[in-house]
Amino acid sequence: MKAAVITFPGSNCDRDLAVAFEQAGFDVTRVWHKDTALPSGVDVVGIPGGFSFGDYLRCGAIAANSPICRSVVGHAEAGGFVLGICNGFQVLCETGLLPGVLMRNAGLKFVCRNVGLTIASDESAFTSGYGLGDELVIPVAHHDGNYNIDEAGLAALEADRRVAFRYTDNPNGSMGDIAGVLSENRRVLGMMPHPERAVDERHGGTGGAAMFAGLAEALVSA
Repeated sequence: MKAAVITFPGSNCDRDLAVAFEQAGFDVTRVWHKDTALPSGVDVVGIPGGFSFGDYLRCGAIAANSPICRSVVGHAEAGGFVLGICNGFQVLCETGLLPGVLMRNAGLKFVCRNVGLTIASDESAFTSGYGLGDELVIPVAHHDGNYNIDEAGLAALEADRRVAFRYTDNPNGSMGDIAGVLSENRRVLGMMPHPERAVDERHGGTGGAAMFAGLAEALVSA
């Protein structure tokens, strides 16, 4: 199994994401945003958290136009897996791979703490390691995590069971308490909480470990 982790100027969770993939058994390659192609044979692309390009313009908007993102979009359109976390979620929305937009937190403050999540859909490789309705605790750290989408888009997400995670105590004002959403083929996931920061007991919990393990198992079984 091969994973590629993208690094943009301002990324600060790329190493954490690479380690989480490695602990789940992935062979990880680090990819710079100016590269024009992903390594051959990559199964999953990880877009990490941070502040790509200083969050100028809109969060993720400049990163979404980096050379490597053309290959990320092509990978997703060909049925490849893509995981975007925090700033990575913002990038995926800006590329159009996921619907909606991440706006300024409702409280207008940066939120950095553990939050409770509920598994809202177990119909993806990313959530296959959990049970529907399971609750877990994962850290968040964001200023623009308020997920918004038009009414028709929200209805489609709900009807298709493409809301992957919901907050048990909404920290940012996201519509429907949404913490993560899936693409139509369920192979692209964007989420604001940081599962890569919850894969080791020494970090204070392992709530995110099942995501990476479940994805690895799904790829092996495919």
